[in-house]
Amino acid sequence: MTQRDALNILKTGKNVFITGPAGSGKTYVLNEYIKYLKEHDVSIGITASTGIAATHMGGVTIHSWSGIGVKDRLSLQDIEEIAEKSYIKSKVQAAKVLVIDEVSMLHHFRLDLINRVLKHVRRSNEPFGGLQIVLCGDFFQLPPVSRMGEPDASFVYNSQSWKEGQFVVCYLHENYRQGDDPILNILNEIRTGEVSDESREQLRSRYISNIQGIDVNVNYESTRLYTHNIDVDKVNEIELNKVEANEFVYEMSSRGKKPLIEMLKKSCLATEFLRLRKGARVMCVKNNFEKGYVNGTLGVVVSCAPDSDPVIRSASTPDFPEGRLLTIEKATWMIEDGGRLLAELNQYPLRLAWAITVHKSQGMSLDSILVDLSKVFESGMGYVALSRVRTLAGLSILGFNENAFAVNVQVLEYDRHLKELSAKAESVLDYSSQEEIIQGQNEYLAKVAPLHKLDKNGKKIKKVKISTYDQTAKLVKTEKSIKEMAKERQLEEETIISQIENLIQNGKGVSEPLKMREILYLKREISPVNFAKIKKALDEVAQKQADDKAPLLSPVKTKVGANVSWKEIRLARLLLGYVK
Repeated sequence: MTQRDALNILKTGKNVFITGPAGSGKTYVLNEYIKYLKEHDVSIGITASTGIAATHMGGVTIHSWSGIGVKDRLSLQDIEEIAEKSYIKSKVQAAKVLVIDEVSMLHHFRLDLINRVLKHVRRSNEPFGGLQIVLCGDFFQLPPVSRMGEPDASFVYNSQSWKEGQFVVCYLHENYRQGDDPILNILNEIRTGEVSDESREQLRSRYISNIQGIDVNVNYESTRLYTHNIDVDKVNEIELNKVEANEFVYEMSSRGKKPLIEMLKKSCLATEFLRLRKGARVMCVKNNFEKGYVNGTLGVVVSCAPDSDPVIRSASTPDFPEGRLLTIEKATWMIEDGGRLLAELNQYPLRLAWAITVHKSQGMSLDSILVDLSKVFESGMGYVALSRVRTLAGLSILGFNENAFAVNVQVLEYDRHLKELSAKAESVLDYSSQEEIIQGQNEYLAKVAPLHKLDKNGKKIKKVKISTYDQTAKLVKTEKSIKEMAKERQLEEETIISQIENLIQNGKGVSEPLKMREILYLKREISPVNFAKIKKALDEVAQKQADDKAPLLSPVKTKVGANVSWKEIRLARLLLGYVK
């Protein structure tokens, strides 16, 4: 099925299971549908089976959203207690659509628990309480794991609620990652359970001993994947200590509810204490399309200091043989509920990347990997690892065993059934006229977004949204203090100052820049004595700099001493016109 057909089916409000091989665009379809729903102000529960997958989508775990937590069974009293929790009740009753990503790792019995909770809270006997349920995942990926005392792990398609939900299967077949590269054929053969001699020979050709010019100890172009954390930590520690440069440690900042903060810390790929040295091998762990990097971008640290953003040189690509210099800005991971911020982390989206685990690589797309599959211990692990790399030429194998080809026999059989169901869904769509499809979509939209207004062409009349920068500009014009603005906007004071700098520079996201006279009142936040000290230091640093950029903060801080805050230095630099 094509991505377009899947989106057309989703917009009719049917319960849908989106699946397909690596690179087929499952996440793209999911994000496009979420975007469509948000444009029409439809309330959505955005969740995933794991914290890592949830933070990639800006959502929460399904366990947290539904209130079931880590329980494997619920009594009627347990369900009533969940329903009495106002924060659970309000969002479950308000939601019209529930998205659950990475369902391959969700236990079948927990999907049944979710179904029971939704019915009870929403006072409805319809499947999942009448919500549209959108499941996404690939059963060839890593399966659910049962803890001691839990029922045996099984995929969600073995649950009662899977049958009850009558999911339309959208099996995506287009490939947007590897194209015609041999790795695509190898992965497809693993999915069929029959790996040919030709594919095995192609993989053998990628063993380190067969590849000329590869030095495992110094080759920074490749990320090493291991099946066990102990191997990953050992490699990264050894490699970082080999780098002869000053080390800087960046500590994560956080705010919000402590349990949610801890959940974010465990699920977020960023580290609580980020150790960097010039020359360190790193990987970006979040998308920033404007700055030119995405989750999985590899590089080497070019510069790092306590008061400035790290700069990395990305790994070479056909378009950029020498790589690119990328300035990595602090990123935010958050949990929201109905527009209310519950928890937030701020950290540079980097981690040491000489090595990572196969589990943590799930969802990434990498140009080059060194993979050790000699200790594979569960079905699907080899498939996950091999599907991370874009091309066969980017694959180097450190170790391998036959278990790396193993896939769940039950999954193999059920996958054929899913393809048949998807083909039936396609045929129904093919026999429907465009007018019938649009009519069905509009009927569902009217049901879940009854207040939405359409123009004469049937398009939603969009609300004018004020950018985050313009919201801050509005507060500046009322002469609010930095502290007052930070409190009202629920942002850090440093973020407010950065936004004011952007407003003065008329950067991206700004419809109307601030004028210097409009921020002069902020001078009252700096003592006259400190302002004079900072001005002198700024002038001296600016004269020594070879470029015309704003003076660096670190040398200024060294000159003015500990009694002058970073906040005062940044404000003074702005007020004195050094940020243009």
